[in-house]
Amino acid sequence: MTAGGIITAIIIGAIIGALGRLLVRGKQNISILVTILVGIVAALLGTWLADLVGVKDTGGIDWIELAFQIGLAAVGVAIVAGTMGRKTP
Repeated sequence: MTAGGIITAIIIGAIIGALGRLLVRGKQNISILVTILVGIVAALLGTWLADLVGVKDTGGIDWIELAFQIGLAAVGVAIVAGTMGRKTP
């Protein structure tokens, strides 16, 4: 992955995090910064996963890669929201 690819993943990651958060039901008690960080990680992992499967570079829009990224972001948001939302006395 090149430097340009990493920068693109960060920008797309911010969007991916927001889309992932929209897919998670209920209220998430996490900040937008945490959502963006989850999106960045999901974008990088989704790109890596798409590369492993062999669908990273396709003609046109890489819908499968985007689906991986958004799905991972939704899972990440749900995990982080569940973990951070619990308050122990």
